Amino acid sequence: MSGEATYLTVNGLRTHAWKRGKGRPLVLVPGLACASWMYVRLARELARERTVFVYDPPGHGHSDDRPAYPVCIEHLTDHLAAWLRQAGLWGAPMLGHSLGGEVMFDLAARHPGAACALVACAPTGIPENPSVHVQLLRLLRDLPRERPGLLVPGIRAYSRCGLRRIYLLARDQQVHMTGPLLGRVDVPTLLLDGLADPVVQSWTVQRIQVDIPDALVRQIEGGTHALTDSHPQAVARFTLDFLRELSV
Repeated sequence: MSGEATYLTVNGLRTHAWKRGKGRPLVLVPGLACASWMYVRLARELARERTVFVYDPPGHGHSDDRPAYPVCIEHLTDHLAAWLRQAGLWGAPMLGHSLGGEVMFDLAARHPGAACALVACAPTGIPENPSVHVQLLRLLRDLPRERPGLLVPGIRAYSRCGLRRIYLLARDQQVHMTGPLLGRVDVPTLLLDGLADPVVQSWTVQRIQVDIPDALVRQIEGGTHALTDSHPQAVARFTLDFLRELSV
């Protein structure tokens, strides 16, 4: 994996981010239990125009954790906010995948100014999120649709995160995000909807669009839940066009 590994100590935890490319910065926030090494294909495309920082939350990828941290969405959000400040990336645009999209929404609502623009790929973030068991069943439906080359990196990432932390974070999704909180997201927002995604379906993306004023939606034909890996060129094209229009 070409690029540069960077480490900062944030709230007492050694925190990793993989850096690649040149130009204005863009921060990538991974999904639940995902790790920086799962976003190589997308980062390669984005790095043609941007300096991409693929951040590993605590307990994910190459970042440290503690036994009881993180176990809820707000833990992830507040650590990300602290990391952005220490990395000198406060106010940079951000791209979040799945749970990473929900973390970005929470960040924009509770930490005004932390990001100047958001790109959310297959984002979670509404009260109607199904039970943990239903989420698991949907993920099992999605697996055969993903690129075979993602399987080994994915297993490695999920093993690193651990079943207990995955369960606690997934359970917290059911109570975390509410309409009023989404309504406090006041930065330009792009929502990317993979039309072959059984995990975060189009109605979910449309509901988020209702709650975030002026959010844009772009659909990706054949996009699976891991559309950042299955369709990296389409995700990068929509993202870079969006950021160019905003001049950020």
